Amino acid sequence: MNARTEPGEAGAEPNTSARPSLIREFLLVAGLFLVYKLGRQLATGHTAQAFHNARRVWHLERDVHLPHENAVQSALLHGDTLVHLANTYYATVHFPATLAFLIWLYLRRPAHYVWARRVLAVVTAAALVLPFTFPLAPPRMVTGTGLVDTARAYGPSVYGPPSSDHLSNQFAAMPSLHFGWALMVAIGLIAATRSRWRWLWLLHPLVTLLVIVGTANHYWLDAIVATAMLGLALAVIHPPRRTATTAGCGTGRLSAPEPVLAGAAR
Repeated sequence: MNARTEPGEAGAEPNTSARPSLIREFLLVAGLFLVYKLGRQLATGHTAQAFHNARRVWHLERDVHLPHENAVQSALLHGDTLVHLANTYYATVHFPATLAFLIWLYLRRPAHYVWARRVLAVVTAAALVLPFTFPLAPPRMVTGTGLVDTARAYGPSVYGPPSSDHLSNQFAAMPSLHFGWALMVAIGLIAATRSRWRWLWLLHPLVTLLVIVGTANHYWLDAIVATAMLGLALAVIHPPRRTATTAGCGTGRLSAPEPVLAGAAR
């Protein structure tokens, strides 16, 4: 007797027919992270312009009445433990959370994985253009704001002095890929799961936003620009559709991904 469970029946495994080659995906994702790191390093050497743009961003935020970044940082500085946790979150969660998200989708929701990988690749590629056209010093480097570089003051810190830091471009604050990736992780998990608690994934980008602002690594506008970029990518790269017969079941068999931007990030 055939004991295999048909898709859509109780206990059925998620559809894996759309799962791409593991080796190819490993190379693609590794390449995405490498481009992210190397691309920002190429946009160095614009220190004066980066500080000029920082003052412009700071005054623009005040002109449009965005909340002061100082208010968030003041809340963190009520205790050493809280600010240390915020620094640790900034330093250690960004890459592992995104990688874990992609691995889970690859194993359990392969069609959603292809969609999410394409969105992240497009957003990351677009974000690498801004440091060339709009270099921006983070608020922790700007005098006159009243903000503290919490990582240097309380630890842990992932950055050294800008003049000797050859692993990152600290004048590429806009957009905040910390926030953009975190928001995509939440959106992707909400789209790929059916739990009534799935909206709690939005806590990840919310905490990330408070952390990047409170530690003075980013301005509010950095997150706003990242959100706009992600929104544009999601508008043209559509998630896979669930079939009508399985839309309400826990296994959620998926139809083929939308052909839009089928070649993106390949």
